[in-house]
Order: sequence, then C-alpha cells, then structure tokens
Amino acid sequence: MRFVCLDRIIEVEPGRRLVAEKCVSLAEEYLADHFPTFPVMPGVLMLQAMAEAAAWLVHISTDFAHSLVYLEEVKSATYKSFLKPGDRLRVEVSAKRIDESGSDFVGLGLRDGEEVVRARLALRHANLAGRDARYEELDRRLIHQARSRWVLLGGSRLLGSAAVSSVPTPG
Repeated sequence: MRFVCLDRIIEVEPGRRLVAEKCVSLAEEYLADHFPTFPVMPGVLMLQAMAEAAAWLVHISTDFAHSLVYLEEVKSATYKSFLKPGDRLRVEVSAKRIDESGSDFVGLGLRDGEEVVRARLALRHANLAGRDARYEELDRRLIHQARSRWVLLGGSRLLGSAAVSSVPTPG
C-alpha cells in the first residue's frame, strides 16, 4: 500500500530546505483503526510525511535525476504529541547532504508552531537502468510521474515551470 502524506509544498530552497503541509482528515482510512475512539495519525505516517518532503527536496535539487528516492534509515525519532483530524502538520526538512546516491536530513513536524515530531533521515537515490538497461523507459516514466506530482503539490509555482518542463512526456 502506498500513502501519499503531503498535501502541499509551501517553501523550497533547492539543496537546502523544503517545507510542506499535511492536513489530517477524518476521511483517511487508517483513522478507523488507529484508534476508533481516539483517532490519531500514526507516528510512522508522520515520518513518512518527512521522508516524502525530503524526497521532493532531492528531486528538485537534482533536477529529477533519479526515478527512485526512498527512505533508507530513520535515526533519533522523537514524538511529543498526537495529531487528530482537523490538525495541520507542517513538515520542515533541512538537507545535511545530497549527493549522487544518497542524502541526509533533519526533519521537524509542527502543529500550530509546536513540535510534534523530530527525526534524522537517510535517503537513497537510484535509477532502475543502473542495474538493467532494459528499465530505462520505466525510469523515464517514473521521473515524468514525479514531475507531474510536483506540479500538483504546488512546487512549480515556487520555482517556476522551468523546474518541471525539461523532461518530455514518455511515449
């Protein structure tokens, strides 16, 4: 199952920092089980929101060079409060390192200016064609999809359309 935790990109400084937002809604299916009488956003999904924000910073900082940007490790995660329906999670990630194959970040989650979660994240970046050239077309499609999602999240309005227009539509 794939969760898309972020609703909107608010700020971006390529290579340095990204701020995004997640609005917790009672309509989210996981809240039926977590927990029925006290619905709260699971901590692992707060971390997923941070990992997504960090991945977007990698994508935009590397001009979408990698089809895969994924969470490798979480360190020093601390939770200070719950998020319930109606709450808005502001996710801030700061890059400590972004290079060809990996990156490191410090992430912070805030609700109304108060810290809810904090963690250090390590991400990996790769292209499928790096292992097998037959996947080059799939890499192109995945990168195109990422560029399209970036636009939907509002990232292109922050950097202009040039940041997402250089990859042709896969045919």
